[in-house]
Amino acid sequence: MKRRLLNEDLIYAILETVGEIPCGKVATYGQIARLTGREHHARLVGLILSRAERYGEYPCHRVVNHAGRLAPHFPGQRHLLLEEGVPFRANGCVDMRRCQWDCHPG
Repeated sequence: MKRRLLNEDLIYAILETVGEIPCGKVATYGQIARLTGREHHARLVGLILSRAERYGEYPCHRVVNHAGRLAPHFPGQRHLLLEEGVPFRANGCVDMRRCQWDCHPG
């Protein structure tokens, strides 16, 4: 199913949306999926972000899961977020209340 959904227009729509996340803010995979018209495809967003370096430089480190957990295979993500002033809770998750991107489509 993901192969049918995955095309360059969608890839660039997702990456461009990620590129709009301001420094010091984070968005969730689900949030990016909703903003690009793929509401139930948060995992697809994760797949695309895992391959983003093929398409250019995007601030993929600013995307976390809904609870603020970091990507398991992105060891530098925490460091990049800390450099931007993103706060973390004691459990190691991003403090979503303080730094989730408040965006509205369109």
